[in-house]
Amino acid sequence: MPSWLPRAMVLALALYACFRLGSWAFDQLIGLLINVLIAFFLALAIEPAVSRMSARGIRRGFATFLVFLAVLIAGVGFVVLLGSMLAGQIADMVEEFPKYLDSVINWVNQTFRTDLSRVEIQDSVLHSDWLQKYVQNSATGVLDISTTVLGGLFRLLTIFLFSFYFAADGPRLRRALCSVLPPARQAEVLRAWEIAVDKTGGYLYSRGLMALISGIAHYVLLVILGVPYAPALAVWVGLVSQFIPTIGTYLAGALPMLIAFTVDPWYAVWVLGFVVIYQQFENYALQPKLTSKTVDIHPAVAFGSVIAGTALMGAVGALIAIPAVATLQAFLGAYVKRYDVTDDPRVHGQSRRRGEPLLSRLRRAWRVPEEDGNGRSADAGDREAPERT
Repeated sequence: MPSWLPRAMVLALALYACFRLGSWAFDQLIGLLINVLIAFFLALAIEPAVSRMSARGIRRGFATFLVFLAVLIAGVGFVVLLGSMLAGQIADMVEEFPKYLDSVINWVNQTFRTDLSRVEIQDSVLHSDWLQKYVQNSATGVLDISTTVLGGLFRLLTIFLFSFYFAADGPRLRRALCSVLPPARQAEVLRAWEIAVDKTGGYLYSRGLMALISGIAHYVLLVILGVPYAPALAVWVGLVSQFIPTIGTYLAGALPMLIAFTVDPWYAVWVLGFVVIYQQFENYALQPKLTSKTVDIHPAVAFGSVIAGTALMGAVGALIAIPAVATLQAFLGAYVKRYDVTDDPRVHGQSRRRGEPLLSRLRRAWRVPEEDGNGRSADAGDREAPERT
């Protein structure tokens, strides 16, 4: 046996053990790492506001607290407003449910010549086996729901805590990171940090402005149609359509359509048509102007980044994919050497002979020269005319 073989075997086993240990630790900490990543992007988003307040003499920690307090008040107000709307609508639906049921039973009896009764249907439903099993499963699932809610609140608290530290101690964090790097690398890290702050903050602020415009437009429509809870529905449409990528528009328009359907079925059709038309206006007129200076990436790249982020980290990856790709694109664009493009028609998707039609070129290529009275072709005489002149 060679003398180096035992040491190589021990080294291979040690590396394998380290790999398994690292894989196990990564699986256990993946939730915490995702929370830290979300907190980092949230800190980047509020960095411009905190920096402006800090430049005016307010302590950075207190400025970060004020920004988070404003965000918390807005979030709680939205949840309370939406919850009151849903609670009131559910109460109205429960109150009007017997009338709806009577109208449906009368229509069935008149159409199919049956003799159904609402009392008999209620008794059969209340004493059915599937309802009892559903109530038992719901009772046993209350504990799971409570655990999920508590876990979500703990995760939200963790994200806010990390993002508060990232925003409040941003300069100290940058100094600590740059202290272990050479001066050339320090400049690159600071430049990447600045680009990330600009792109992330610009993305969220532009999305917030589009959410405001969308909410106002849908509020006007709902008020004209007389749909109840128009303010809450407008806020719902604005936030969900802008901050949930790809499918947010359809999720946002579903709730106003449902509420409008309870008033008049044709109102739901009007809401659907307005949602589709406004989405086209936003995609082709509003969004390019608002995001041209903040997140200037191609729509295909944005769509692909959302799909990739969703595949990697779910809804969180879909939310942070666009600012992350915009930051990477802007950072790489500073180091990619570009050249002037030649003035060639093919660059613009045109042929080299742009002014001459294809049929004329074919006729000229296959034309037989005609002879004149001196036995020369007309083309030859045309070619010799400048010489005689």
